[in-house]
Amino acid sequence: MASTDTTDQAMPKPGDTPAKGAAKSDDLAGLEAGLDALDTVQSTRAPLRQVLVQKILPPVAAVVLVLLVWQLLVTTEVTDSYKLPSPSAVWDSLATMWARGTLLDVLWTSVSRGLLGFLLALAIGTPIGLLVARVKVVRAAIGPILSGLQSLPSVAWVPPAVLWFGLNDTMMFTVILLGAVPSIANGLVSGIDQVPPLFLHAGHTMGATGLRGAWHIVMPAALPGYLSGLKQGWAFSWRSLMAAEIIASSPDLGLGLGQLLENGRNNFDMPGIFLAILLILTVGIAIDLLIFSPLERWVLRSRGLLVKG
Repeated sequence: MASTDTTDQAMPKPGDTPAKGAAKSDDLAGLEAGLDALDTVQSTRAPLRQVLVQKILPPVAAVVLVLLVWQLLVTTEVTDSYKLPSPSAVWDSLATMWARGTLLDVLWTSVSRGLLGFLLALAIGTPIGLLVARVKVVRAAIGPILSGLQSLPSVAWVPPAVLWFGLNDTMMFTVILLGAVPSIANGLVSGIDQVPPLFLHAGHTMGATGLRGAWHIVMPAALPGYLSGLKQGWAFSWRSLMAAEIIASSPDLGLGLGQLLENGRNNFDMPGIFLAILLILTVGIAIDLLIFSPLERWVLRSRGLLVKG
């Protein structure tokens, strides 16, 4: 009966010189050490100082640099003051909204709509992506349509959505869905197309077919591409919402960031316009840092692609 012990395998064969036997033993020992190292790789958290220097300091320095350049342009009067407000004027506008208690309400109005619309797009786009990726007839039928919808500017859906549903939240969510669902579905299709066929064959051999195979084999293997589609879907959701809020302004809809931007244009309030732009940008960055960046790190760490951090 054959033995699987590496010590037996390392025994020199008749005719081998002692040097050859020792070399084979060293090679096997090195191979075992390498495999053990791969098995025992664990993610370690970077020291606080390293996190501050590598992850926090660079964006803070970039923000400070932008503010300095902005203030320099204002000081040198490269344009009229009513066209380019100073950072202090924008800060005063922010302080005024905070004092009135309207800042958090405006942020919550837009963020809640954006997140809810994104979750709806996620629930719709995921099964569509699975069908397109796994069923050839469905891919031939609606695959090109999804690609075309993804390239269509979401602002184009605002006028028909207003005529269909009126000025209400249903119109807002319709615009968000039409902008985000194609991105999520196409991201999942791209991720599934990159799954090695060996994974699918192994799943079929173990009985993972149909919904079980999709849940246990296809989705985990396609997770990196799917996550990229989710990030893009959120970006489309947020941009679609801002377009809808800017164009379809109504007191019944409440005051969101898009309408705040439009009100600044109507009142020729440049500090208010710049404040709205900065708030829209801040929300987009915050969602990426709080939700999608941790998800990306978790996926990379679970696959052994992120050792530190």
